[in-house]
Amino acid sequence: MSELTHLGEDGAARMVDVGGKDVTAREAVAGGRITMSAEAADAIRTGNVKKGDVLATARIAGIMAAKRTSELIPLCHPLPLTRVSIDLAIEDDGVTATATAATDGKTGVEMEALTAATVALLTIYDMAKAIDRAMTIESVHLLSKRGGKSGDWSAP
Repeated sequence: MSELTHLGEDGAARMVDVGGKDVTAREAVAGGRITMSAEAADAIRTGNVKKGDVLATARIAGIMAAKRTSELIPLCHPLPLTRVSIDLAIEDDGVTATATAATDGKTGVEMEALTAATVALLTIYDMAKAIDRAMTIESVHLLSKRGGKSGDWSAP
């Protein structure tokens, strides 16, 4: 079994020391989906949600969340993000979110991309819940990562 990096020799939680690592360009892409009724999807598509522009608000929320990931996830390093983007694709029965986060740093941006995608989807739920409370957020996962010591990776 490999050493658990967030536990010290005494078993106490600790932030991983990345001081000796090289600064490299890093990028991560995460995605997820929110399923909903056709009525809710149509209201989002046509801009008829009483709370306002759902997709624009979800994009902003996802970007803001990526920037605050280290405040939300214990032991996560604060990172100087160089780019965050949120792509939202509306379909007949839901919205797919794809978040990309990038940095030039000593540790990866997977958590930032995952947080961005999740918060974008939560924002969609919040804004459209008056139309459909049965919406389901699903399949939030890492799609790919680039850079760092472990190299590139893509979901199968």
